[in-house]
Amino acid sequence: MSLVIEEKDLEKFIMVGDRVLVKPKNPAGKTKSGLFLPPSVQEKEKVHSGYIVKVGPGYPIPAVGEDAEQWKPKDDEVKYLPLQTHIGDLAIYIASNGHEIEFNNEKYIILPYSAILMIIRDENMFE
Repeated sequence: MSLVIEEKDLEKFIMVGDRVLVKPKNPAGKTKSGLFLPPSVQEKEKVHSGYIVKVGPGYPIPAVGEDAEQWKPKDDEVKYLPLQTHIGDLAIYIASNGHEIEFNNEKYIILPYSAILMIIRDENMFE
């Protein structure tokens, strides 16, 4: 079951923490021998691929305790350890860890960073 979102603009989406938003790549609907697979079989595959659309800020770094250095000014701003992924990367991920949403009649997956097995970055992909 997927969540349907009625918002009009993808730019308003803000990913939280170590989450990424992935647009699934259309899987090949055929086996190597040429048999066509129904969508229900394609969705049961354990590993999928898709393009990263949005990336969260990363892992939050714990704030320094009160006992640290008294001479330093107090900084309430949260700091993050950034993720390796970038918008436009092709991600190979474990499908069972994702949460499916539907936006503008398109399917997207919200994934934790730990579900991504590999990324493929092609700097010339969008030129």
